[in-house]
Amino acid sequence: MRVYARIAALVILVISTSLAQAEIREPDPGAALDIMRASGEGYPITKPGQPIHFPEDHLAHPDYRIEWWYLTANLTDAKGQAFGVHWTLFRTALRPGSDAEGWTSHQMWMAHSAIHTPQGHQYEERFARGGIGQAGVELTDTGQFDAWLDDWRLLGTAESPVPGSLTTTVNDITLQLDWQADTPWVLHGDHGFSQKSGQGQGSYYYSQPRLQITGQVIVDGTSIPVSGEGWLDREWSSQPLAQDQQGWDWFSLQFDDGASLMAFHLRQENAEPYVRGTWIDADGQSRSLGEGDLLIEPLEWGEVDVDSGKDARKSLPLVWRIELPGQNARWTVWAREANSWLATLVPYWEGPVTAEGSSGGVGYLEMTGY
Repeated sequence: MRVYARIAALVILVISTSLAQAEIREPDPGAALDIMRASGEGYPITKPGQPIHFPEDHLAHPDYRIEWWYLTANLTDAKGQAFGVHWTLFRTALRPGSDAEGWTSHQMWMAHSAIHTPQGHQYEERFARGGIGQAGVELTDTGQFDAWLDDWRLLGTAESPVPGSLTTTVNDITLQLDWQADTPWVLHGDHGFSQKSGQGQGSYYYSQPRLQITGQVIVDGTSIPVSGEGWLDREWSSQPLAQDQQGWDWFSLQFDDGASLMAFHLRQENAEPYVRGTWIDADGQSRSLGEGDLLIEPLEWGEVDVDSGKDARKSLPLVWRIELPGQNARWTVWAREANSWLATLVPYWEGPVTAEGSSGGVGYLEMTGY
């Protein structure tokens, strides 16, 4: 499902002025959700029956209000020490209609780069104006997929981002990762239309859930070779949330037996959470999980640091139960590091998780709206 609130953060930042003139406001998840629940009037609306096209849909869809390219990875070094990575690039249109060139472009871009190391969690956030070459997603002169903001770059070897590579920084840490995949792209929901509410809101959404990654983490001039698995998401929409939806919990899980699971748990006012997902077999064949196919509930809550400078803390669900009744499968999923909060313009929690139960595994969890 992925981080609608972070894209809304960009809208908050530039809704009435250019990025250079914008006033940075205090973090306000409520305001972001208000924007994400707003009508998509004037923009194309996502709906079932629209086919996904490769490689065209890897590129930007500027007519739609929001979209993103999103990587998460669980990696280890030669000592077996765990590293977690997530990198995201977002585009948002400030108004509907044809775009203009240069500084008058109404396209805005935002990116997050984050890493979990044995020493803790770090993150960085950047913004860019469209139309001036500072950020974008397009094909290079040699036909390679290219998504960038400043010197952060996700580059494909051809028209697709897979096989591909990522070069990014997180404060003083440099990341250089390369990946390939043996399984096909997975279309979520109804052939790529991922419904997010009973009222019909949704997005176009597909993933590559089994990236095979090698690379290096460079700290203080020392290169640490790492390897592991990653998950790449691709999603776009114009109105992803319904009026009564308060936030979400999103899981990407990669099990030891080769199967994978995408699941989201959208919290709603005066109603049970809206829960959907996709089960992916070890050979890459997928099955959509609808109402009753998937159960998700928090088991344990814990305290999380949300602003170390102010010694502020927040209580979040850090241990979850996930069950597929039809498969007689169940897991306990818990956060490996409670302090995975990103105090970005719209704050949220995102970090690596471990799964135990019907099979072991690793993955990522994102929680917003708390």
